[in-house]
Amino acid sequence: MVSLSVGIMLSTSLLHALPEAFESGADPRTLFACLLGGLLAFFLLEKLAILRHSHHHEGDGHHHEHGHDAHEAGKAGWMILVGDGLHNFTDGILIAAAFLADPKLGLVTGLAIIAHEIPQEIGDFIVLLNAGFSRARAYIYNLLCSLMAVIGGVLGFYTLGSASNLIPYVLVLASSGFIYIALSDLMPQMQRRASLRETIPQIILIALGVVLVLLVTQHRA
Repeated sequence: MVSLSVGIMLSTSLLHALPEAFESGADPRTLFACLLGGLLAFFLLEKLAILRHSHHHEGDGHHHEHGHDAHEAGKAGWMILVGDGLHNFTDGILIAAAFLADPKLGLVTGLAIIAHEIPQEIGDFIVLLNAGFSRARAYIYNLLCSLMAVIGGVLGFYTLGSASNLIPYVLVLASSGFIYIALSDLMPQMQRRASLRETIPQIILIALGVVLVLLVTQHRA
């Protein structure tokens, strides 16, 4: 899923979301400034642990020391929920903006977010368990955090629908998030698996992600 996410996120942002934004007629310099600001903002948010993109846990094949999960969780259990809720709320707004710009762009944007969220939510669930949450509580809280995407989507649809001039900028911000996550978080994880036996499936899955995006959007008007 990590390798597939890289292909989907990069192709969605570089082949569709950014071109859609730049073809909107908005000032290119402002859009590039927005892209730069988005990349730096994601860097700072990750530094502050507001957004937490951690897919590492005991038993994931990375040979973590015993107690790694408990150390990762600790007092951060609630911070993970707050960060995840904020992240999902933002994702909902981004999906709404993409659908308002072009339904097919909305579809591939949603696909990119889903592909990334699956491994992240699994990792967060495991960390919550090690933070002392019961399975039921961890599942319920994760579900509630996921519903924040619905709230963000509805709010984004009605807000951006009446302010369509903001859509190109939201698309650029979405692209900056996809690019940052793929290059700073997901691809470094993949680089740790350096053997040819592990590299070939990674390349195949990245290519599959790109092909999926191209297939979904090939008949765009």
